[in-house]
Amino acid sequence: MSRSIDQDLGRFKEIVRGKVRQQLRKYISNGEMIGRKGREFVSIPVPNIEIPHFRHGEKNSGGAGQGEGDVGQPIGKGQGDDQDGNGQAGDQPGGHVREVEVSLDELAEMLGQELELPRIVPKGKDTISAQKDKYNSINQKGPESLRHFKRTYKNALRRMIASNDYNVLKPVIIPMKEDQLYRGSKSIFVPQANAAIIYMMDVSGSMTDDQKEIVRTESFWIDTWLQSQYDGIQTRYIIHDAAAKEVDEDTFYHTRESGGTKISAAYEVARKIISTEYPSADWNIYCFQFSDGDNWGEDNKACIKMLTEDLIPHCNLFCYGQVESPYGSGDYMRELNKIANQHENLVLSEIPNKDAIYNSIKTFLGKGK
Repeated sequence: MSRSIDQDLGRFKEIVRGKVRQQLRKYISNGEMIGRKGREFVSIPVPNIEIPHFRHGEKNSGGAGQGEGDVGQPIGKGQGDDQDGNGQAGDQPGGHVREVEVSLDELAEMLGQELELPRIVPKGKDTISAQKDKYNSINQKGPESLRHFKRTYKNALRRMIASNDYNVLKPVIIPMKEDQLYRGSKSIFVPQANAAIIYMMDVSGSMTDDQKEIVRTESFWIDTWLQSQYDGIQTRYIIHDAAAKEVDEDTFYHTRESGGTKISAAYEVARKIISTEYPSADWNIYCFQFSDGDNWGEDNKACIKMLTEDLIPHCNLFCYGQVESPYGSGDYMRELNKIANQHENLVLSEIPNKDAIYNSIKTFLGKGK
């Protein structure tokens, strides 16, 4: 039987998670959930829930309607205030914020429900397999670490009863060598569906820290959803200005260059990664590109050719998110709009500010590819 306090704690956790679900859009837009990210949990700041209770005044201080007084006369000064109404420093604690741990699986479930995201049907799930040992048999020989204690005990008990060696008043069971049974394993191959995510971001001088924060927040939610849909995820990061290179996650979000912009350089690095490491027949490939749309004019033609011939045919989705920058031209989105209707897996989204992250995620992931 569970204790009353355990039941209360369970109800409290459900209330908190309900509050998180209700305000999920706010968390998505503001990036508050990213806080401290561990392996499986994220700490979320939520207002502390106070239980209402009566507060009594000072003893023998009277009350409303008692004693003499005129209409409009103040009943008494507030605690800690002087006669002129100027506040003084108090000695009482203020409000608190509670950090609640929510698993990434729960976040993915909330995200899917809130954005009505369809489940992804992976490709290549029959071609990539992982070897796994499954303990589904019993053997008479094996290492002591795999000894099946319950079955060994039953064998010894049956033997002692059959030989009249079992004493009801002193039920001591001593297994012998012939009683020992061990768990046996068999190697099986479990089909897996793996995914590769390639992020590309313009880090030229026209991309400010605000635009990078938008990219970081949206990428967190994209990762959370895709992690829930696949057995294995590999993530790669590419940054570029007029030149491109692959970097780690921290460098991806904190690099800023001062050069020009040449998007085809990032496409070339992505093409090499896909062709050498992620065969499209076996891997579910997702490309997410973020830019302010500013590109060297003569490079647009080369970008469209590489995109349509070398990238889009091999990707489940190629998503382009254009963040609004005070310095960017936004011209590249117009070039992509010209070919968007010809490619079902090319998805475009404009992200003018943090409030647009919510709809951008739904635009990118709403097709269930």
